[in-house]
Parts: sequence; C-alpha cells; structure tokens
Amino acid sequence: MMEPRTLHLLCAGAAQALVQALAPQLRESFGVTVTGRFGAVGAIKEAFDAGEPCDLVVLTDAMIGAMAEQGAVLAATRAPLGRVRTGVAVRAGTPHPDVASPDALARALGAADEVYFPDPLRATAGIHFERVMRELGLLETLGPRLRTFPNGATAMRELAAARCAAPIGCTQVTEILYTPGVELVAPLPARFELATVYTAAVSARAADAGLAGQFVRLLAGNDSAALRARSGFEGVTPA
Repeated sequence: MMEPRTLHLLCAGAAQALVQALAPQLRESFGVTVTGRFGAVGAIKEAFDAGEPCDLVVLTDAMIGAMAEQGAVLAATRAPLGRVRTGVAVRAGTPHPDVASPDALARALGAADEVYFPDPLRATAGIHFERVMRELGLLETLGPRLRTFPNGATAMRELAAARCAAPIGCTQVTEILYTPGVELVAPLPARFELATVYTAAVSARAADAGLAGQFVRLLAGNDSAALRARSGFEGVTPA
C-alpha cells in the first residue's frame, strides 16, 4: 500500500480559510494531506528562513518576489491568489459604526471599549492599523484599550468573545469573513486603504515540486476563483 503523502505549507493567515476549504479536494483527488502553519507574514517568513519543512508558501506578492530572486521559491510557479483589503469588524449583533471617512473612523474607534487587531510588528494588517491610529492621533489615547494578538484570525476570535459592550477590530477582510461571531463593517476608508496581493509558490526545498505545484494551481486557478472571491480576495484573475 502506498504511504500517504503530505504537503507542508507555510501560509499567511489571510489565506488560511481558502487553504482549509481546498485541502479536502487535494486529499480526495490525489490522496495528499496538507499540513500547514498559518500566521502573520513576518512569523511565517521567519519560520521559512529557519528551515521549517515547506513544500509551498503563501505570502505577500512582494515577499514571494524577493524570495524568487533569492532562489528560495521556484519563480515559474508563482501564482497570485488575489488582493485582500483591510477592514473594520465588530462582534456579531452589535451596531455597525460609520467608518467611511477618516473622521468617522476616528469617532468609531474613540467610542469603542476595546480595539482588537493583529501583531503591529509582524502582521501586515497590524503594522498598517497601528500607523492609521497614529495618523489619526489616537494611538496614545487608545493605548489602554488596545488588544493585540499574534495574527488576525486570533484577534477576530477574541473580538467575537469580547464581553465589553462596544468592541471593534481591524484585520484583513478574509480573516473577518471566516470568523464566526464577527461581522465585516467595511474596508478602511480610502485614505487608509490597504490592499495586499497574496501569492503562492513552490518552495525550492519541496520534497515533490510537481505535487506542490498542483496545489498552487488549485489555489490560484479557475476552479477556485468563485471561492476566492467569496472569501474576500478581489481582482481574482484565474490562472
């Protein structure tokens, strides 16, 4: 009997739900199990650089581009999944504040009891959102109310469980849409918009580059285009 095959994936949290939705298809079609580590892009890149087993990787397009130049991933396998915007979330069932303008966003944040967001040092959305709060002049004011977590998925789970009356959060739209108990209010206002393209590629140290390439094509191809769009990936261009 053939031993079950495993693909080792290192993946930005923004694409976690997409990967988990498609992994059963790979298992059913090819008998392959996908085992993954998901998290803030900085943490995932650190894991890759530290030599953690990796057959394919999903990170920002800019990071994958740099890795391709270094020979860390196979440049010919690069495949964009789409663009993900950063948005504002609230606990399910609570009012959706106006966040359409910088002033409105400032009022919404100022009225919140707690503010949930991912790591402001290593997470794409966390780095950006801290910059937004600083530009709004709110970072110091909100300091005692800020709740940071290693990645956006964890931040949203904690937002869903928040016990205060008026919590609010910010992370990438894909992580908001797939977290039970939270609701997407809207993307950040145009002045603060952050749209990040995520890209998959086969690792240069993949045990089976052909097999890893099959999953890259599944993630980025025609068959998953509708799923990617529903998941919060915009500008989807099927491979």
